[in-house]
Amino acid sequence: MFTGIITDIGEVLQVEMRGDLHVRIGTRYETGGVDIGASIACDGICLTVVDKGESWFDVDISAESLGKTNILTANTAWPVGTKLNLERALKLGDELGGHIVSGHVDGVAQVLSTRDEGESTRFEFEAPAALARFIAPKGSVALNGTSLTVNDVEGCRFGVNIIPHTKAHTTWHSVKAGDAVNLEIDTLARYVARLKDFDA
Repeated sequence: MFTGIITDIGEVLQVEMRGDLHVRIGTRYETGGVDIGASIACDGICLTVVDKGESWFDVDISAESLGKTNILTANTAWPVGTKLNLERALKLGDELGGHIVSGHVDGVAQVLSTRDEGESTRFEFEAPAALARFIAPKGSVALNGTSLTVNDVEGCRFGVNIIPHTKAHTTWHSVKAGDAVNLEIDTLARYVARLKDFDA
């Protein structure tokens, strides 16, 4: 489990297809304290550490993850140099500053527009129709692994505001209209909708 509070910006160092996609990610984490088999959210995708070095860790990415996320663009995987929002798994006793995030990406949202609003930046997105019903005003979503509050919703479109601190400590400063971002809906919304389906 994660909280959607980004604690490092990683960089894709190597990409290799060998059955599954194998990716090496550079990090500022103290990897001596990262166990093989540990989970790290990479742009919101929960991935398992399969190898590590002084300033990097390796992950394997399955076809299921490739099909649900923004890793593949025009059939090309993350290019070397791609920056990624990183978060280590939540430990008992850690501060829950965002919301409960599983790292199981539900789909991809498209960035429709960005504009400055005071010191913040307003991002407008379009969600897949099947996921839009789970997104509510003042609810939470995880976008590229970042816990964000939804400001408004209209059909499949929704907006969030990103403050300067978040932009400075994540990859959001480089996100632009037309980009695809990983979307994880709020777990609570998922279960409420499932209960309503049974009631119906």
